[in-house]
Amino acid sequence: MTTPYIERPFSEPVIYPDNEVLWQSASKGILMLKCCKSCNEFHWYPRPVCPLCGSSDTFWSQASGKGVVYSVTVTRRAGPIPFALAYVTVDEGVTMMSNIVDCDLDTIQIGDKVEVVFKNSPAGQAVPMFRPAQPHT
Repeated sequence: MTTPYIERPFSEPVIYPDNEVLWQSASKGILMLKCCKSCNEFHWYPRPVCPLCGSSDTFWSQASGKGVVYSVTVTRRAGPIPFALAYVTVDEGVTMMSNIVDCDLDTIQIGDKVEVVFKNSPAGQAVPMFRPAQPHT
């Protein structure tokens, strides 16, 4: 079975002061993550206090944009647009929920290497998603 990726509308991200750098950087094609100066760990979703150690000494760091599919599901519901929702563990160690795009959705597998790509929301905000780093053969 083949399930091609089809562009689909998605919800606008909610932008507030604690995640504004993420969305500004996404508009420039850059994935940013929060990192803690106290425990030296990255964390996702961006917040002012490290969820791992409780420190408020955090900073923004540019991510590699590379990762591995930890878990994935292809959702087929009423309507013509299926989509792939996945947990992706990026090279920096955090696991993000995101969409897998730009590929045959039925070929995505746990363990696949992926790279970040940015898709625009209906209002034009770039949103990080992932696509296979290498096509399946």
